[in-house]
Amino acid sequence: MNDDSIYTGKAAPDAASDRGWLLGHFKDAADPRHSTDVEIKWGVHPKGDERAQWVRGEERTALQVLISGRFRLEFPGRTVVLAEQGDYVVWGRGVDHSWYAEEDAVVLTVRWPSIPGYRADDSTAEAIDLPTG
Repeated sequence: MNDDSIYTGKAAPDAASDRGWLLGHFKDAADPRHSTDVEIKWGVHPKGDERAQWVRGEERTALQVLISGRFRLEFPGRTVVLAEQGDYVVWGRGVDHSWYAEEDAVVLTVRWPSIPGYRADDSTAEAIDLPTG
């Protein structure tokens, strides 16, 4: 077996180098964490942390699982609160969204597919200001 095909690590320090993302197309092709099929993020959010802009034009399906804390997701016409460990939400392509950490929170996000050159905060996905009030 080639040792280069196995990677071990710790989510928090590994995630720090790619804005929380542990696995996806953005990892070097020789890295076992490279994938064009899926992206995985370890998100650590202090209380009050929020997405600066709504994501519009999302091109992937997403799953978000609460590890700890309390985390709120906003969708057009609907709010989902992840309050107990293991609570999760799935949303499909084209679903606009934003989020807010109601308490210190850790969430695991899985998105698919992993699209090269695509980031929700890039100009390829239209972003709008988070509504206030």
